[in-house]
Amino acid sequence: MEAVLTKPTAQKVKTSGADAVLQSLVAEEASLVFGYPGGAIMPVYDALYHYQEQIKHVLTRHEQGAIHAAQGYARATGEVGVVMATSGPGATNLITGIADAMIDSTPLVCITGQVASPLLGTDAFQETDIISISMPVTKWNIQVTKAEDIPGAIAKAFYIAKSGRPGPVLIDITKDAQFNELEFEYEKCEAIRSYRPVPEVDSSQVAKAAELINQAKKPFVLFGQGVILGEAEAEFKAFIEKAGLPSAWTLLGLSALPTEHPLNVGMLGMHGNYGPNKLTNECDVLIAVGMRFDDRVTGKLSEYAKQAKVVHLDIDPAEISKNVKVDAPVLGNCKESLTQLTALINRNSHLEWLERFRELDLIEQNQVINEELNPNSEALTMGEVINRINKETDGDAVLVTDVGQHQMVACRYTQFKQTKSNITSGGLGTMGFCLPAAIGAKLGVPNREVIAVIGDGGFQMTIQELGTIFQTEAAVKIVVLNNSFLGMVRQWQQLFFDKRYSSTELVNPDFVRIAEGYGIKGKSIDSRDDLDGAIKEMIAHEGSYLLEVHVGKEDNVFPMVPTGASVSDVRLS
Repeated sequence: MEAVLTKPTAQKVKTSGADAVLQSLVAEEASLVFGYPGGAIMPVYDALYHYQEQIKHVLTRHEQGAIHAAQGYARATGEVGVVMATSGPGATNLITGIADAMIDSTPLVCITGQVASPLLGTDAFQETDIISISMPVTKWNIQVTKAEDIPGAIAKAFYIAKSGRPGPVLIDITKDAQFNELEFEYEKCEAIRSYRPVPEVDSSQVAKAAELINQAKKPFVLFGQGVILGEAEAEFKAFIEKAGLPSAWTLLGLSALPTEHPLNVGMLGMHGNYGPNKLTNECDVLIAVGMRFDDRVTGKLSEYAKQAKVVHLDIDPAEISKNVKVDAPVLGNCKESLTQLTALINRNSHLEWLERFRELDLIEQNQVINEELNPNSEALTMGEVINRINKETDGDAVLVTDVGQHQMVACRYTQFKQTKSNITSGGLGTMGFCLPAAIGAKLGVPNREVIAVIGDGGFQMTIQELGTIFQTEAAVKIVVLNNSFLGMVRQWQQLFFDKRYSSTELVNPDFVRIAEGYGIKGKSIDSRDDLDGAIKEMIAHEGSYLLEVHVGKEDNVFPMVPTGASVSDVRLS
């Protein structure tokens, strides 16, 4: 791919390759970098010593923590997250986060050091072929062996990471390229020959989609993170309001539309709401906006929405008809395509159809939600904890979750008023994501309350990042929902493996004492009488805080669509 560059930002100045890395980041206004130093990236870290006023570096306790923090920063701000690591194990420790960012469309620029170019391929100390390893999980990667190629590689990396459907890129820079000199000039990349990140909107397909929507008696909208990435929240709201379209969200689409909007009918998927799952197979037109028909949403594909005509708005041509056959594909940024589509659709209300969602919502309310939020059991439930947090934050907090039962409960019961408020690992389902991602989110949006909701299992995967909180003084509020199990796996073992709880019960340490060792105030509760006061204390506390809540050990998350079942087979118990 040949890059098309803007005019140089400054005259040529002789400098080292390592210094060129930092000057390039300054030119891209990347003022926050997460990372962990080591031998092969040491020249860049030495140069960083002189850029402390322009670039803030966050030293995490593990490279996986660094990349998850960069993800949290990118998701909370909408900017590109930047992470640096050394060669070998430093680079390979980034791979889980890179794969997570790839499947969740998170823009990252990863810069790794590499052994000197004469040593490439010799199995030198801490040499790993990170280009081959990362190729399947990056949007683009490159190995740089010459100092003069560094500015152009970084310019292209930032452009690719944030353009079109965002994603992670990786630049691997040999140690000699960092030491050698070049005449530095920086030209921002604005286009690459043969790379078309945003397809043109086809007006004929927009017209076809509008015709289907106008004829529909039971239209149903599914919206995903593409609405947020396209900054199309206002356009999406105008679209559904004009035609009175009931709309349900994917896990990553949550917060694109305020939770309490009258057309927001809830969550899709395996642990989504009863109505959206059931009525997927009753609608006559299914309108997907910025979502990819993930298997967790569709359930059994052969029985998914076969009665419906499908309209799909997406920026990525590869997603069209990949899983679900599409009748009216509308490519392009949904900010533009929604505007065109809204102009062509008729005003409508679909009141009878909306009432069907409310009827099923009432069934779920009576059979699931009331018991979760106001339980008769002595043990606390995850849902009531989330409900109390909602009331204390008034739906304005950024919620960061890990992966498991607590993730599903938190996303089901949290109320959101503004966009970019839900940060979680979606497609990859990465345990250990939450704590470092919450640090990155808090550093990215310091004026917003950031609450990390974590299970006791995932917490211990990256618990060392409490040290990063200690050092940065990031005021993250941590809620550990402790059921002494790997809860989601245990739920499956209970329902589908005759309660054979194989290797899922946890013997946990004293989380509060561990937090206190890092200078983080904490409290542990197991009584309903203490819940309100503990949450108020946590939110009111000026710095970081850890609240451990002991919840029911064998509580399950419902509704649930069993693996391999149709969404119509959603279970309430």
